[in-house]
Amino acid sequence: MHENKPETEYVILVAVDTGDDRSTIDAKSSLDELEELAETAGAVVVGRMIQKLPSFNASTYIGSGKIEELAYMILDKGATGIITDDELSPAQMYNLGKVLDTKVMDRTMVILDIFANHARTAEGKLQVELAQLQYRLSRLTGKGISMSRLGGGIGTRGPGEKKLEQDRRVIRNRVAQLKRELSEVVAHRELTRKGREAGSIPVFAIVGYTNVGKSTLLNALTGADILAENKLFATLDTTTRIYEYSREASASKQKVLLTDTVGFIRKLPHNLIDAFRSTLEEACYADYIIHVVDASSPDRISEMQVVYETLDMLLKGASKKIITIFNKIDKLPDPDDRLGLLDKRACETLQISAKEGLGLDQINKAIDSILREDRKYIELLIDYKDMAKLAHIKATGEILEEKYLDNGVWIRAYI
Repeated sequence: MHENKPETEYVILVAVDTGDDRSTIDAKSSLDELEELAETAGAVVVGRMIQKLPSFNASTYIGSGKIEELAYMILDKGATGIITDDELSPAQMYNLGKVLDTKVMDRTMVILDIFANHARTAEGKLQVELAQLQYRLSRLTGKGISMSRLGGGIGTRGPGEKKLEQDRRVIRNRVAQLKRELSEVVAHRELTRKGREAGSIPVFAIVGYTNVGKSTLLNALTGADILAENKLFATLDTTTRIYEYSREASASKQKVLLTDTVGFIRKLPHNLIDAFRSTLEEACYADYIIHVVDASSPDRISEMQVVYETLDMLLKGASKKIITIFNKIDKLPDPDDRLGLLDKRACETLQISAKEGLGLDQINKAIDSILREDRKYIELLIDYKDMAKLAHIKATGEILEEKYLDNGVWIRAYI
């Protein structure tokens, strides 16, 4: 019995830098990230090329001189394809493939491929297939030959090759069907959210750039045992867990819901944003945001900016209190590097290592502090026949003191 193993793809990364000296650094950094994406998708990077241009070439993405240089590089490195750092138009992809006579992929195709490979739940698979079909639909007209020559590998996982030469109407019908199925999932998610609101348990959405340790943090706090790997987009599916901890100032315990969300990334394809909107909107419906940052990343400032730009787009001007957690501090070579870990948009800024269990107690204090700001201080006598009210306050508020008297229970609390 023979096992069919996927053929390894050897690729060259190609980027266009359209800015000044500062953006040259950004282009190199973006290409580093593209290399991580390519490796996560199963490709081997054998070369790189960056061309500085005032704007992308409308026909071929890069200039004619660089195309000739790239053709020689493909032969020299034995590459089986190229990946561009920006999404290509159908014309650019077709022209590059024709001139270079090799497989042409763009950043969007690679991200979609990774999502297809990592989707586990029915909802995740529906979202990925919808995004892939929308991406392919825009590339059908007159591109049947160039698209069908892709063969296997990156860009062909998920729903599989859908015979891209077939009538656009067939794909549009499938897209419409997927949207209907996803709308049912969204309706179910709305019911779940309403149930949480009725329970009055505060909800914290964990957001952040991909591979900053969001899933590791959720596992460390709640024992969720969800997949946590050192890979981009290791987990796509939303996970919500109850987190209960003891307070220092009182004997009562606090319950909150922690919701892990899909990671953000530069140049996140619009099709993915639309397809995963119901998942991304967990941040919109949460009461508070926990923003996780990789403290050891040299690009953490730009990564934080990407997260906030995506949040601003989702929240549409709504303001939410934020706890920023700089994770992976154990990877900082110099303790003085921690002095630069700041976030002006956050109410609380913490430094931890979720993997090593360092600083996790700070999270409890930060959650307590942010919750108390939005609560009201009361002194109240509760009649013994209304003990359900006391139980509710204990479950959703903070009891500072309680005394059992003849005519009821007297409490000092935050509600």
